[in-house]
Amino acid sequence: MPDVFADLVGQDEAVETLRRAAASAAAVLRAAHAAPSTGKPDALDALVEEVAGEAPADPGGAMTHAWIFTGPPGSGRSVAARAFAAALQCAHGTGCGRCPGCHTTMTGTHADVRLVVPEGLSIGVNEMRALVLRAASTPSGGRWQIVIIEDADRLTEAAGNALLKAIEEPPPRTVFLLCAPSTHPDDVSVTIRSRCRVVPLRQPPPVAVAEVLVGRDGVAPDVAAWAAAAAQGHVGRARRLARDPEARKRRDAVLAVPRRLTGVGAALDAASALIEAAEAEAEASVAEADAAERAALQTALGAGGTGRGAAGAMRGAAGQLKDLEKRQKSRATRAQRDALDRALVDLAGFYRDALAMALRAPVAPVHIDTAEMAEAGARKWDAEGALRRLEAVLECRAAIEANVKPRIAVEAMMLSLWKG
Repeated sequence: MPDVFADLVGQDEAVETLRRAAASAAAVLRAAHAAPSTGKPDALDALVEEVAGEAPADPGGAMTHAWIFTGPPGSGRSVAARAFAAALQCAHGTGCGRCPGCHTTMTGTHADVRLVVPEGLSIGVNEMRALVLRAASTPSGGRWQIVIIEDADRLTEAAGNALLKAIEEPPPRTVFLLCAPSTHPDDVSVTIRSRCRVVPLRQPPPVAVAEVLVGRDGVAPDVAAWAAAAAQGHVGRARRLARDPEARKRRDAVLAVPRRLTGVGAALDAASALIEAAEAEAEASVAEADAAERAALQTALGAGGTGRGAAGAMRGAAGQLKDLEKRQKSRATRAQRDALDRALVDLAGFYRDALAMALRAPVAPVHIDTAEMAEAGARKWDAEGALRRLEAVLECRAAIEANVKPRIAVEAMMLSLWKG
């Protein structure tokens, strides 16, 4: 069985840093357990804090209580955070992948590991305060309390302040693992990042991604090479493209956009088609979870029961159902924006190919199957025209991230692509 870091593709330097830190953390616990106990309930925590605070012989492999994993989409930020959490909970301190600590952490069932995955557009202060409060408790397994926050760039200002206070005055055996696209102040506040160790991840090379698809997923080598290049180093997306025909159809529709831009009307039609496709993909991705949540809540509130008490309970449940609908609507909005962003990344890849061909750059195309169309575009637009179109796509992504309405941002982009 592979160890917990096996799914981190092309991140050898980061993996080495995390392995050494996990070994350092295990040494801290061993030293604390070996030290004479005072008999007080908090004696072990005090010893852990004292030992962990000593200057390590190897600063590069030292353990600390707060980390930020950064890197482009698909680089494996959350994969790295979860693998590191498993290594910290590993009975051997190595992330062996076989012990109960590794297994329960990787499957999401470890009692001392809490994973925060924002379903909406942001992570609110109430959720963060509750999380920090629970994280301050003593680990039930005797090792570490670990909090993993995916997309830490979605913390509201108030939520960030609540997290900052916990990071500034951490419990002795609590570890915070944050994931964010970068350490830019707009993503993670300066005060939080200054108290964390940064683990930068890079975009995995297509060759490494293809090897994973062939070796672990049984994908044919030619399909794996195509999917890895088309996904631009995003392992999860490469796997979907290699195995899901619907994902390939959506990608084909996006890459057909440049051919459709023959006028203002066609540009607006293309924008509508792109938005509607993102909405359909998002709806399909959340429909099952929404139905399950609603059914579970109705059952908990007494749906299907008989008698005056059951009827009264259902009448009083309107507020809870409304709160659920609000959360589900926020999750659907986030899913729609994520689907739209994936489409924009594909479109940006096409114009990047056109720019590279116009400049005669010695690089392989992102989209091998549309290389001829990109070459025709390069001859028609020249390098400056291709660059302007690429910038229009990137500006659209930035506008949507800044909460510009997606339809407005996409329509503006399509008009810019048409005009050049």
